[in-house]
Amino acid sequence: MATGMGEWSETKDATEETQKICDQVKDKVEKKTGENYGVYTAVKYREIVDEQSFLFKVHVGGADYIHLSVIQFIWLLRCVQEVDILNGVEQHRNKDAPPYLSPTDHTTCFNS
Repeated sequence: MATGMGEWSETKDATEETQKICDQVKDKVEKKTGENYGVYTAVKYREIVDEQSFLFKVHVGGADYIHLSVIQFIWLLRCVQEVDILNGVEQHRNKDAPPYLSPTDHTTCFNS
């Protein structure tokens, strides 16, 4: 559990809602990595609720995982519009590898 504002939550199992966020940035992930992921399943995540920042561990086939950093913005203009921005991708990770969050050190890792 996060101990204060702006801190990462504990690692949680992915949900239908977190899978939707990952799906919304999949095209950007594939463009950035040059890969076409047939398997693309969110398995774990962490978040900073007050900032709508997320870290995702995504299974992409076999023993391969990627880590995503995504920021979610909600615009309250004429209507409510949600925009998910891909902030970073780290490829070729395994199930137990901690995510990479450069340039800022968030001192975080996923539990298997």
